[in-house]
Amino acid sequence: MSYLNPAQALDVLKTYERSDGLSVGDLMESRIHGGLTYNDFLLLPGKIDFPASDVSIESRITRNVALKTPFMSSPMDTVTETEMAIAMALLGGIGVIHHNQSPESQAAMVRAVKRHENGFITDPVVLSPNHIVEDVLDIKARLGFCGIPITGVACGRFFYTGKLGDKLVGIVTARDIQFHDSSTSLNEVMTTSLVTAPQGVTLAEANHILRDSKKGKLPIVDAQGRLVSLLARSDLLKNQSYPLASKNPESKQLYAAAAVGTRPSDRDRLTLLAEAGLDIVVLDSSQGNSIFQIEMIEWIKSTFPHLEIIAGNVVTREQAASLIAAGADGLRVGMGSGSICITQEVMAVGRPQATAVYAVAEFASRFGVPVIADGGIGNVGHIVKALSLGAGAVMMGGLLAGTEEAPGEYFYHEGKRVKAYRGMGSLEAMEQGTTAKAGKAAGTKYPAPKKNTTVENAATSRYFSESSAVKVAQGVSGDVQDKGSVKQFLPYLYVGVQHSFQDIGVRNMAELQKGVKAGSVRFEARTASAQLEGGVHGLNSYTKRLFAS
Repeated sequence: MSYLNPAQALDVLKTYERSDGLSVGDLMESRIHGGLTYNDFLLLPGKIDFPASDVSIESRITRNVALKTPFMSSPMDTVTETEMAIAMALLGGIGVIHHNQSPESQAAMVRAVKRHENGFITDPVVLSPNHIVEDVLDIKARLGFCGIPITGVACGRFFYTGKLGDKLVGIVTARDIQFHDSSTSLNEVMTTSLVTAPQGVTLAEANHILRDSKKGKLPIVDAQGRLVSLLARSDLLKNQSYPLASKNPESKQLYAAAAVGTRPSDRDRLTLLAEAGLDIVVLDSSQGNSIFQIEMIEWIKSTFPHLEIIAGNVVTREQAASLIAAGADGLRVGMGSGSICITQEVMAVGRPQATAVYAVAEFASRFGVPVIADGGIGNVGHIVKALSLGAGAVMMGGLLAGTEEAPGEYFYHEGKRVKAYRGMGSLEAMEQGTTAKAGKAAGTKYPAPKKNTTVENAATSRYFSESSAVKVAQGVSGDVQDKGSVKQFLPYLYVGVQHSFQDIGVRNMAELQKGVKAGSVRFEARTASAQLEGGVHGLNSYTKRLFAS
């Protein structure tokens, strides 16, 4: 048998009538009688002629806001509060602060994000001299540190309970409490000879003071000696700089995003958020194509024209058209695809996520409106698939729940260290009256919220259930395993997406989506057996480590 000259391989390839795999249109039509999930297809590899480090995944999440990384954290009360929002923004994404809390509490979280300065802790855990060693040990067990500033206002032999903004009178470290009974007052063991820095000190100047003092913590005080923030040597060493940080180009502050509902009271809530410095408002509803959301968009555009509006959720072109016409700057896509969501099961309404993202993104792109794939993201591959179908970013809930920055405290379940995670459509979220944080007992960082209808109705309004005598759950409650810090986990996702783009043969988001539209980026449908083949199989046991920290 004679063979062709190997040097002619590329020329012979051109004679084939079609490329391997399917175009995105053919892929979607291949399941014309049924929608696709992310697991139902793969992207075919392209040619690698550049290093993965050259890949840029910067993209827009609204008409006017671009992020260095296409990652967003979901507005869920077990996912995004102050710590998550700050961490996400520092790492190039953005966190959407949930509204299952009082308007004042949510506004305080937005304000904390906007005033955050890299390296400075603006809401440190603070104790008073009246607290005891046991309180410090409790904080160390729960939060992992015990360098705690002590503040108080003296009144005779007693001190009012210390808090941020009171006069700094000492600091307690692990060495101070060694060899002391747990009932010993902190007034007896705290260090009172302090090294401090004045309010307004730069990070570089504070770093110099820390280095020379050889201390672990540096309290920042105002002219009256009142504690305003704290600098930790451990944080400074870990977080020297964040080159991808999501910042408003004008103010140089971190971007802040928060969710609101569409009830009349949410207009008052949004007014507080706007005053706190909000940049992006997310209208939070399981079914976004409603007169309530359209009227809310129109009101926001006339009242706060500087705010970027992400509307939704939607899964069809018809839904998207209504919100785009009303003035939405971005769309959130997904209905019933989240890991804790049972909307499709209970309501018989929704759409498989891959099909939903493609349909809405294809339509919205004609108007310059980015879409956010919300739900169904379980790994790096799902992120890449969502982006290839036209999403500008992905919104993650379960993938980020269980990290250190997620609200709540760790506990052990069946021998594993976990955190609680619940859907906003779960009965637990709908019935919430005091939120997940149990008040400012010794050492906790959060004030105890008051029970009120504003908090209780936030979750129910998302599912149009506030007037229902019987609440119908559209989500479940559970727990997720400890994932460590977002500051390690998000860089893993970032590098994973870079390597995936390299395998596809594209250098950035524009190349990827242009290649998909042109048909040069190809897809392949996956059968059930193909999905089994592509996963771990044939082993007696295995350990799945996703990244080295």
